[in-house]
Amino acid sequence: MRRAILLASEVRASTSPNPWVGSVVVGRHAGIFEGATSPAGGPHAEIVALQAAGGAARGGTLYTTLEPCPHHGRTPPCTDAIVASGIARVVVGVLDPDRKVAGRGVEALENAGVEVTVGIGATEVEEQLAAYMTHRRTGRPLVVLKLAASLDGRIAAPDGSSRWLTGPASRRDAHELRRVSDAVLVGAETVRRDDPELTVRNDPVPERQPLRVVLGRAPSSAKVHPAVELCGELGDVLDELGARGVLQLLVEGGARVAGAFHRAGMVDRYVLYLAPALFGGDDAVPLFAGAGAPTIEQLWRGRLVSVDRLGDDIRVELVAALELEAA
Repeated sequence: MRRAILLASEVRASTSPNPWVGSVVVGRHAGIFEGATSPAGGPHAEIVALQAAGGAARGGTLYTTLEPCPHHGRTPPCTDAIVASGIARVVVGVLDPDRKVAGRGVEALENAGVEVTVGIGATEVEEQLAAYMTHRRTGRPLVVLKLAASLDGRIAAPDGSSRWLTGPASRRDAHELRRVSDAVLVGAETVRRDDPELTVRNDPVPERQPLRVVLGRAPSSAKVHPAVELCGELGDVLDELGARGVLQLLVEGGARVAGAFHRAGMVDRYVLYLAPALFGGDDAVPLFAGAGAPTIEQLWRGRLVSVDRLGDDIRVELVAALELEAA
């Protein structure tokens, strides 16, 4: 299962809106055969591994990070192929919460006489598939809020300038965040001020760029186009993006957008890039615009996922405490 999880990680940026899944077939007598989900429309991880195994799959064991699908979509049911291959046992990381699956894949296999074990590596797989699981359970994307700040919690100078607060290593990492996100969102004010492209520019440049989303109306000449322009309540925005198949939304807006998402409790992950710099005054732009916690008892508290050094900067990832408890 650890190997299957690693295989899934290697295709994280290429399979959406399908989940990124890894599979390993261990032959009954000899041989280990691997597979990972192909880009949308291509074979699922289980099929790739079974095709690699051929006749060696009969009587063997299939390890797969996510429950095999029992329904027709762009591809035939994986459960049919597993049964036809003669696999004797299937080990599943987690059940698929998609209403078309949701235990039916396991049921189909067991009804065909295949032994099934569920829950091996479940914690790691839930974390790896967090965006997919969130989307299938709520209809909304997983929301990641990205901010670059000084050590005194400022994201821009009093005149609004912020390029470049952090160093090249942090900027490369932020582009990798874009690569694994289905959409990137900023406010119209940020578009007017900074005129960002919101594309992935790390090598290799991906064939599929994230959907570019603007809260409000962007100038027709802005580099962000073609972009989706959305107005209204944040919940409606997330519902709209979820309906478009966005599994992970990266919010890169300024202090107003960041503050709005934060206060609404709609951020699942926070990624902060902290530069070894100090503005040293009250008039620089803070992380969040608007009112904050009025008392220490109402202070927002999360949990650290990771703290890493990127060049001279520090990358801090946080999750909301409720998400951690749910996991």
